[in-house]
Amino acid sequence: MSEHRVPAPVVADGEKPKGPASYFPSIEKTYGRPVQAWLDLAADRLDQHPHMEVVAWLKDSHGLGHGHANAIVAYVKAQLAG
Repeated sequence: MSEHRVPAPVVADGEKPKGPASYFPSIEKTYGRPVQAWLDLAADRLDQHPHMEVVAWLKDSHGLGHGHANAIVAYVKAQLAG
């Protein structure tokens, strides 16, 4: 079992990620942290805060753009919903 509640997707060579995960390469390049770090932060925060509050927190506290923050939260929510 993974130590992450929501592990980052594994994309095979030549494949393009779809949906919110399509933002992940840009997120890593833009903010200099692995997407797994952002997924972990969002998963922990979603335990007690609604979607848009977590998006706002990622924007205000960590400097993410709205689209990037929303993609992270949307991906985490979908994975936790199973």
